[in-house]
Amino acid sequence: MCTTAVAAVLGVALVGCGSQGSADAVGPTKAGAADSGAKVLWVGDSIAGAEAPALGAALKSSGVDFKDASSDGGGTVVDGGDEITGKISEDTWKELAANIGSFKPTVIAYQITTYDWGPQDKQRAAYEKLARTAKDAGAKLVLVPAPPVKIDDFYKKHEPQMRAAPKAAEEAAKNSGGAAVFLDSAQLWGTDAAAAKAQRSSDGIHNCQQGAAAFAKWLSERLGSQAGFKAAPVDAWAKGSWTGDARYANLKCGG
Repeated sequence: MCTTAVAAVLGVALVGCGSQGSADAVGPTKAGAADSGAKVLWVGDSIAGAEAPALGAALKSSGVDFKDASSDGGGTVVDGGDEITGKISEDTWKELAANIGSFKPTVIAYQITTYDWGPQDKQRAAYEKLARTAKDAGAKLVLVPAPPVKIDDFYKKHEPQMRAAPKAAEEAAKNSGGAAVFLDSAQLWGTDAAAAKAQRSSDGIHNCQQGAAAFAKWLSERLGSQAGFKAAPVDAWAKGSWTGDARYANLKCGG
């Protein structure tokens, strides 16, 4: 199906047809996009997954290899001491090791997940471990807070921990000796999930194409500063087939 959304903030129309795959490992194959040598591994939960199609398109157009390693219903590196995060974090660390070995990223970009629960010291320790892991792999760690989300019954008891996680990540980056950097996405989304600026879909948690494009522009520019590549202009990628990704249809995004 064709998906159409007007990304007013970008000044372009997002139009895509047919392609319903996810943004997995993609190389800089677009005509005119010189290989920058940068390789970005994207880690997070399903919110990161909804951002991935646009982010992959933006980075590919910038000459960057990209792999989406996000996980629906998971993705956290934080073992908060409960059964859920214990199992999820164990899986995430195993998958991360495998992806480091096969993809060999130069940048590991981790978006704090809605499952990064537990005391702040456990959060900080997990992010510090992630920074060490990235450094040992010869990669830079980029820590990005999740956008604001609707706090439903599932998240309610974890809301204080979710609010504390970005601070723990920022502290871990400051203590990393340059191995990690913290990029505050509140500059883009704000802190209110109900505000228009947050660009949440109707579920109040994920984004549709317009939000994905806004995030891809914001993050690709900042990753370029960190990894030494020039982010491609929006017109080079915003009208690509990524807008027809099945994730957006599943989210009932308007078209």
